[in-house]
Amino acid sequence: MAIKTVGVVGAGTMGAGIAQVAAKAGYDVVMRDVADEFVQRGMSVIEKNLARDVKKERMSRADADAVLARIKGTTELADLSGCDFVIEAIIEKMELKKEVYRELDKICGPATYFATNTSGLSVTEMAAATSRPNKFIGMHFFNPVPVMKLVEIIKGAETDEDTVSVAEELARSMGKECIRVNEAPLFAVNRILVPMINEAMFVLMEGVASAEDIDKGMMLGANHPIGPLALADLIGLDTLLMVCETLYTETGDSKYRPCPLLRKMVRAGHLGRKTGRGFYNYN
Repeated sequence: MAIKTVGVVGAGTMGAGIAQVAAKAGYDVVMRDVADEFVQRGMSVIEKNLARDVKKERMSRADADAVLARIKGTTELADLSGCDFVIEAIIEKMELKKEVYRELDKICGPATYFATNTSGLSVTEMAAATSRPNKFIGMHFFNPVPVMKLVEIIKGAETDEDTVSVAEELARSMGKECIRVNEAPLFAVNRILVPMINEAMFVLMEGVASAEDIDKGMMLGANHPIGPLALADLIGLDTLLMVCETLYTETGDSKYRPCPLLRKMVRAGHLGRKTGRGFYNYN
């Protein structure tokens, strides 16, 4: 079926980014969050991003206005009833996600596809909370969504080939490149990236090198655009700890145990850029 209307559950950084690229691709978008202040904050982020594009002459003012006009903000999950494809981008808590899908399953027609933007939780487990596990898929966008080209397309245990094709076509229409991933803890990119960041923390904790030299080494020696510790600060150390713990718990493999320094910093409230202090001081 042709996708005309895309629902986005969550108006935070990821949700607003997904809503923006979907509307820019010509889809009507319904963006929902639990409170009006969150919806308005998401809309304001989209407006700022589009204004920047206009200023840099990447799009006209008329085109930017047309993109905004295609996005409807709401606090009502029921407003997603007419969507052909729904992408969830809420907090990384399995029970909350499953609760949202149970509700959506009642609200949306049987032809509607469901996708989760989780960065590592089980697509299969979420799909099992619905009556349409074959029409359920993982679409992992990367932050910032309007800039980053990649979408991981994650096939759950019951996801059918039609759903994979529809999700890939949707992502490509938004200007994205796709990679196919069979469900596994943290999928492909984060499965490689997160242990590398965690190992950088062990190198720092063991006094092998300073934070600055670890980052400089990876940028100049491995051609990374940003060092692993600066990237950790950007992601948020609390988020990173949660992701590390998911990988460790899901695999039961001791090589994935979170670095004690990461745990200590999170307990101290030093979460990176968002609190002004992490491996670096941003104040």
